[in-house]
This record gives sequence, structure tokens and C-alpha cells, in this order.
Amino acid sequence: MALALRASNGRVLMHRRPFEKAHGGLWEFPGGKVEAGEHPVIALVREISEELAVGIDPSHLEPVGFAQTTVDGAAPPIVILLYACTAWTGELTSQEGGAIGWFDEAEVKALDKPPLDIMLADQLFAKSPR
Repeated sequence: MALALRASNGRVLMHRRPFEKAHGGLWEFPGGKVEAGEHPVIALVREISEELAVGIDPSHLEPVGFAQTTVDGAAPPIVILLYACTAWTGELTSQEGGAIGWFDEAEVKALDKPPLDIMLADQLFAKSPR
């Protein structure tokens, strides 16, 4: 699960992965894993609360797209669902040590990102107003 959190000026929040983690130092859409038996939207709301200390109303989440590893790719396979949201409660703060920042479309596309986040960014900006 991943979130494209959008500010009123259209900029998107990106999270820089801590250097000690896989893809360390690369920028990604914040989010995380779905626990067994958990609805993906509820998982995203939980993950955003844990990572950024803000609340998201599930009704404000809009599906944008998805990205997945190839059949002969990563083991286990990875599928990331991307949602967009423009409303949240609380003050955004990184809870896991990675930097966060607001970026416009060109900046997001220029950031060093994991391959699946590259695909997600392409889908986000193909569907959203410029």
C-alpha cells in the first residue's frame, strides 16, 4: 500500500527510505504492508499513522493505480496499490528516521526511486491535473 499525499498547491509528499533498509536512501510514496486479514485501505490508514503521525479518513482515499514485480522478479512477489489523498489531520512528522519532503511533478520524477515507485509516479501524474 502506498499513498500520494497531495498538498493544496499540488505538491506530493515523498519519503526517503532509511539507509539501513532495502532501497535505502531512495525516495518512495509512504505506506507499508497489509497484515493478514486486514483490508488494504485500513492497512494504509494504519501505516500512514505509524510512519507520519497523521490521521487519514478512509473515505478520502482515491485509488490511483498499482505496480507489481514481474513474474520472474522478486521473491516473494510485490504488489503496491497507490491511493491519493488531499486531507489529513495532525502534523506530518517522519516516525521512522527517513526524511520527508514535498515535491512537484518534475521533482518527483527526478528523485531516485525504487522501480515500483517509478511506475506509481507515472500513473499518478498521468491521471492527475497538472
